[in-house]
Amino acid sequence: MIRHVVVFTWSPDADAERRAATVAALRNLREDVGGMTSLVVAEDAGLTEGNADAVLIAEFPDAEAFRRYAQDPVHLAVIAEHVRPILAARSAVQHEA
Repeated sequence: MIRHVVVFTWSPDADAERRAATVAALRNLREDVGGMTSLVVAEDAGLTEGNADAVLIAEFPDAEAFRRYAQDPVHLAVIAEHVRPILAARSAVQHEA
């Protein structure tokens, strides 16, 4: 199994409505793209100063399923239309689980 973890920091000018729409679009990826065995998208609880704003954790049965997801046009559209316009920083890792 491959686990894909992405941590997002939104730009300071990203308002609450835009952040919520982006999180919703990311959460819809499981239905809209598929190939995942699980997907969690969560906003930071605000317990520690300096944390990132949101995290996406997706699990895939194998590396090929992850690659299909990464190249899927719907996934790429969510990134282009929702994520990039409000993104200040992003970090990701894929690992075997």
